Amino acid sequence: MALVTALFAISCNNKEKYSSWEQYKGSDENIQYSSLAQVNTGNVKQLQVAWTYHTHDADTVNHSQIQCNPIIIDGVLYGTSPKMKLFAIDAETGKEHWQFNPFDSLAKDKRMFFILNNCRGVMYWSDGGGDKRIYYTAGPYLYSVNATTGKLVKSFGENGKIDLHDGLGRDVKDLFVTATSPPIRYNDIMIMGSRVDESAHSAPGHVRAYDIRTGKQLWIFHTLPHPGEPGYEQWKDPNAYKFIGGANVWGGLSLDKKRGIVYGCTGSATYDWYGGKRIGNDVYADCLLALDAATGKLLWHFQDVHHDVWDRDIPSAPALVTIKKNGQDIDAVALTTKTGFVFVFDRVTGKPVYDIVEKKVPIYTDLAGEELSPTQPYPTLPAPFMRQLVTEKDINPYLPDSSLRDVKKRWASYRHDHMYNAPSLQGTVVFPGLDGGAEWGGPSWDPETGILYINANEMAWIIQSVALDNKAVANETNEQAGVRLFRANCMSCHGTDRKGSGNFPSLIDVNKKYSAKAFDTLLQSGRRMMPAFRQISAVERQAIASFILDIKGLKPKPFIDTTSKKDDPYKMPYSIVGYNKFLSKEGYPALAPPWGTLNAIDLNTGKYVWKKPLGNDPEFPHGKEQSGAENYGASVITKGGLLFIAASKDGKFRAFNKKTGELLWEVKLPAPGYATPSIYQLNGKQYIVIACGGGKMGTKAGDSYVAFALPGK
Repeated sequence: MALVTALFAISCNNKEKYSSWEQYKGSDENIQYSSLAQVNTGNVKQLQVAWTYHTHDADTVNHSQIQCNPIIIDGVLYGTSPKMKLFAIDAETGKEHWQFNPFDSLAKDKRMFFILNNCRGVMYWSDGGGDKRIYYTAGPYLYSVNATTGKLVKSFGENGKIDLHDGLGRDVKDLFVTATSPPIRYNDIMIMGSRVDESAHSAPGHVRAYDIRTGKQLWIFHTLPHPGEPGYEQWKDPNAYKFIGGANVWGGLSLDKKRGIVYGCTGSATYDWYGGKRIGNDVYADCLLALDAATGKLLWHFQDVHHDVWDRDIPSAPALVTIKKNGQDIDAVALTTKTGFVFVFDRVTGKPVYDIVEKKVPIYTDLAGEELSPTQPYPTLPAPFMRQLVTEKDINPYLPDSSLRDVKKRWASYRHDHMYNAPSLQGTVVFPGLDGGAEWGGPSWDPETGILYINANEMAWIIQSVALDNKAVANETNEQAGVRLFRANCMSCHGTDRKGSGNFPSLIDVNKKYSAKAFDTLLQSGRRMMPAFRQISAVERQAIASFILDIKGLKPKPFIDTTSKKDDPYKMPYSIVGYNKFLSKEGYPALAPPWGTLNAIDLNTGKYVWKKPLGNDPEFPHGKEQSGAENYGASVITKGGLLFIAASKDGKFRAFNKKTGELLWEVKLPAPGYATPSIYQLNGKQYIVIACGGGKMGTKAGDSYVAFALPGK
């Protein structure tokens, strides 16, 4: 009887804690779980569209996206649009209450590069009375908006906003700073990370806390430690904190409210692909941080990649879980990574729940000045949730014969025998790839069973380094300087041939789209994934324009620059030729499927419960079996026995049996849902809503949020 009473109490507590969706990812713990069970394994096939809301601002030319996980407060749903408008709609009908357009108050601001930036969520706060606010970031500004009226709360910051360039301890006014994830609230403090550029000219990614009412900065944790702070002595260059950037918490935060501990995960230090100017392990880059939420004091940390030169940021906040090991309950932190590892730690002490061993890894590099870490950490359990090496047997067998021979020949020419092979002049197969493994959607966890669910990508990339000549030649023309500056600043994204790479667009014939003046504005403001290049002088921008826009009258003129520094710490001796997936000449993945998977791991034992492909690549008809597909966003687990997830390139929204992995329901969305669903109940009816923004990976861009429910009342 005592056991039944205890289980009932746990069930009631979970229902109270997880029955609504009042914050990003559903709760402080970041576990993406709902205790609602009206929709269950027996009736999920009856789900139908309850309402659709259109934001009416999708950009189909520039492939806009919506990655927002909306929140629902008192029957109102809050989310963001492709062009970063904040909106409030009736959560039962989808009828709009208001929209807030950040553009309106910033029409003259040259840093309006946020138009097509991504926002993955917003934060709500109320004083318990009439003061109700929504906080979200658009461009470099964190806004406070009245949740009832959609108007700025002018008493917050400067007329309703704070500039995220401020308060970082060094001048970054001309650098790219924004936030893709919302703050998290601890009492009347809000704590947040940031997204910064990944080039050499990058702002530091320090974690900051603000007064929730006024916007006053309360504390800062230097992820690039300053003199006198713990970790500073581990940086070989004593001045690194003055110019190294990155190490930023861009994937959101988790909070143990009872203990007052906030957890965040950092990205790599910059420059991403060459570490010769940041020799050492780069603490606190690529780290899980446990901070005192009231003061920002570091409690403990763990680094999952030492001296990262692979862009292997920890992509999301950890899940705060409770597991049972050797008969004891352990409040733990579960960390999922781009490398395919899951690390589990005691929340308070940071002690690994499952042992971690440092293993020797390759240290060979053909880049002068680079020094790699001789070891990297490997967890003993759980086993990796993805492949970690591309062998000849892993090459896609479904490719046409001539293409298969070409892929094998190229594979043999690259460095390919270890997941920690460094970028090289000959080219390196980077796998797990640049987008994981685990991605920014993060894992879901079921408090009823202790099972962790991870959706993963399995796509190989090729990273090839190239030496740069940063010195101007005698009597250099604008065209010659433009080529040199393009290689140093633009080539890594747009490729040596300017035809684009990865998710970055082609620059061929861009002169048909931009005048010289508009192009210069673009360089200074940035757009979507492109950061602002305001640190580049006017004459350098002009030289780049002469080359890219093919300005005949400007190209042969002498290039004269009196502003460049001789010993510029931001100038790198190497760049990369592009963000290139390992593809066949037809554009098919060189790696054999699956290219996307769903994984269920029992954290109590570290063992797998089930694993299956997620999605189907619509561009590669290779047979009846699912290929799996690249996926962005995450799943939500319910007490009704379900796992809901969109995320995949094929644009479908699916429900699986969480115990077995059986597919129970799927529907085609108006555009792919590269976002995390939200689940809530209103007037006795359970709803599942997903943002359908598409745009990523060249898919159709959309502008809708679609809610599903069972028919009837």
